[in-house]
Amino acid sequence: MPSVDIIVPVFNEQEVLPLFQERIQAVMQSCDVDWRVIFVDDGSSDESREVMRQIHDADGRFGFVALSRNFGKEYALTAGLDHASADAAVVIDVDLQDPPELIPDMIAAWHSGYDVVYATRKVRHGESATKKATANLFYRAINAMSKIDIPKDTGDYRLMSKKAYTAVNKLRERNRFMKGLFAWVGFKQKQLLFEREPRAAGQTKWNYGKLWRFALDGITSFSYVPLRFATWIGMTVAIFAFFYGAVIIAKTLILGNDVPGYPSLMVVILFLGGIQLTALGIIGEYLGRMFDESKQRPIYLVEEYQPPTDS
Repeated sequence: MPSVDIIVPVFNEQEVLPLFQERIQAVMQSCDVDWRVIFVDDGSSDESREVMRQIHDADGRFGFVALSRNFGKEYALTAGLDHASADAAVVIDVDLQDPPELIPDMIAAWHSGYDVVYATRKVRHGESATKKATANLFYRAINAMSKIDIPKDTGDYRLMSKKAYTAVNKLRERNRFMKGLFAWVGFKQKQLLFEREPRAAGQTKWNYGKLWRFALDGITSFSYVPLRFATWIGMTVAIFAFFYGAVIIAKTLILGNDVPGYPSLMVVILFLGGIQLTALGIIGEYLGRMFDESKQRPIYLVEEYQPPTDS
């Protein structure tokens, strides 16, 4: 019988964990596979780890990996996939916005020959218009800049064959954008559509500051276009400045030297200074990521591991 590991990152989700257990047990009973759940506690400060321990005591198929601190969701996903060993792995959020009821369809597509089966949101319930608009803008921007086609409106919810998730595990960069890594490895992929529901319990851990940093990580991990943009705009300004300087020289030779205007001089100085600082900021983003990679620190550290048992 084929086996499936279900990877579930967790950060301060004590309210929703029992609900997730009930839903996943009900769904997996209809699947003709050996299944296990691996929770990854990403440094929770509430009682999430104790709840996971209680769930494991009640059903040994639920195990958990507890990280030494909060590293972030991308790193928790990495830890979960590193601990997977089944024929396939499913990545799903614990908040039940991604319905576990889609897993049987994913398994069926996997059995038919697909290595990656990803879930795309056709409707996003419980999210503000601003968040939907910024998410749509982000996917458009990163796909315009990157050579990798990252599916629009697609989160981490997916099934991967052992061949696919083993390939992802070989990618050990420190600044991790998992959606991009999932797309980068390729293999035969299939899309499933679903309606994303509001959270079953608890509060979202994302805010616009975290989403902005997440977007920067994604763009800088899979595109050099911002660096090229800095080069292009620098060359454009330099060409404009050259022709403007030529005009000033010609005007001075023909008409004489006028009294220079303070406002126009300040506008030019501030404009050029802003362009230079913007270019330096873009370079700094890439340089900072190179600095992180050069230190070669572990991607995450494990404090406790309670492996699940087979059904």
